[in-house]
Amino acid sequence: MADAIVKPAGTTDDALTPVALKDLEWSLRQPRSLFSYAMSMLTGAATIAALLPLFSVLFLLIERGIRGLTFTAFTSLPPAAMSTGGGFGNALIGTLVIVAIATIISIPVGLFAAIYITEFAPDSRTAQAVRFAAKVLTGLPSILAGVFAFATVVVVTGGFSAPAGGVALALLMVPTILLTAEEAIKRVPPRMREAAVGMGATQTQVVARVVVPTALPGIVTGVMLAIARAAGETAPLLFTALFSDFWISRTAPNFLPKTMSDLMKPTASLAVMIYNYSGSPFDNQIAMAWSAALALVVIVLLTNIAGQALAKRTSNIR
Repeated sequence: MADAIVKPAGTTDDALTPVALKDLEWSLRQPRSLFSYAMSMLTGAATIAALLPLFSVLFLLIERGIRGLTFTAFTSLPPAAMSTGGGFGNALIGTLVIVAIATIISIPVGLFAAIYITEFAPDSRTAQAVRFAAKVLTGLPSILAGVFAFATVVVVTGGFSAPAGGVALALLMVPTILLTAEEAIKRVPPRMREAAVGMGATQTQVVARVVVPTALPGIVTGVMLAIARAAGETAPLLFTALFSDFWISRTAPNFLPKTMSDLMKPTASLAVMIYNYSGSPFDNQIAMAWSAALALVVIVLLTNIAGQALAKRTSNIR
């Protein structure tokens, strides 16, 4: 085989050295090629191993839960033991109400804190303390959030309720919203702020009319991801909202809460229903737990997909 002349950049003709063409060909006999191939195979195997449990759980949920996902399942009360029919309509509405309360509480707290530590006092000790606290709270066990809400809401009000569950979930949502909103605000181009200041806008006007609208897709992404996490939590609701076999409002045909007294009582949720019925000795309740689990996974999955779609819009901001 003929030799090739290889000329590295910055060398002279006197420094040219002949190189065999076979040494430039890719072959598993070469140590580096063999190592690269082995690492590629190992990475692929690790990826498959990581995806296998996920798809196994989804397959099991679909196989056992799809049969119970009928229209009446979304509009009926939980089934009694050894009976037919029934559904998880009250648990679905209860989940939506509790998560809505948590969202109403967590969005202003997380957003205003993110604006303050990013725009008004980014290098202050307060900002550093807030960032540190938010990062610590991201790893907070959810059961501790339930204990906190139990001590501050349930004990004070004298009973389990939807607002107590909302407070517990809000404690878990605030760090996600705060940190995501902070990163979205930081990605707003400085020239947009400078242009607004050059036109005579105050700092508050710059934040309200330029920074927040520009960073809104990223902020909404954080909210959606926080909602997805909160919707699947069980431990905090066991300490705060407990469970109920009835609608939030006992007045037909509208089962949504109409007064504050409707909220200040034990409230059903999908996560707690799954927890209660998964250990039931009755087949109909176990089947309903599978159907409720599939519905909850679909809700969380759609919320995450929506958050990821909004995140792509944020990546276009420069």
